[in-house]
Amino acid sequence: MWAGKIIYYGEFIFYAAVIAGLAAVALWQASPDRSVMWLAAFTAGIWLWTLVEYLLHRYVLHHVPHIKEMHQAHHDEQDALIGTPVWISFGSFAVFLVLPAWFLMGPTAAAGLTAGMMLGYVWFGGVHHVLHHWRIRPGTYVYGLKRRHMLHHHFDDAGNFGVTTGFWDVVFGTDVRVGGTVRSGD
Repeated sequence: MWAGKIIYYGEFIFYAAVIAGLAAVALWQASPDRSVMWLAAFTAGIWLWTLVEYLLHRYVLHHVPHIKEMHQAHHDEQDALIGTPVWISFGSFAVFLVLPAWFLMGPTAAAGLTAGMMLGYVWFGGVHHVLHHWRIRPGTYVYGLKRRHMLHHHFDDAGNFGVTTGFWDVVFGTDVRVGGTVRSGD
């Protein structure tokens, strides 16, 4: 969705505050066991985000009616400030992650998992912004990410759905290389 600069960049500040708040509330005067539990759940949340990022991009952004059209606007105008409104992303975190995790794992682990997934989401947003808006020096790690992502834009549904990592593209056989060849997870 089209966003103004304040809304587009404000999401980074909003999520940084939420992540810091989740960490502060969960870790304030917490026992060492609870702190370790929070940190383990936080780490798992970051890792889990990479899978969610891949699945959302592959199956939702490229196949669900209406959402597909909104995502196509990004493919058509790659320098535009297009993103998910914070009320949708935060609402999705609340409904699909926080509430189920709270009941299944308890508040400490749920806060850690949520904070980790939110950090992954912010990292995804930041990386994606850099790939489309910054000049990146060839030979750097970020240049490799940009090259992968631009192949995704060029070949669209063929692959390279992971933005922050190509790991899941390799696992699921959607790793696109130069020339549009899709490498199966070898």
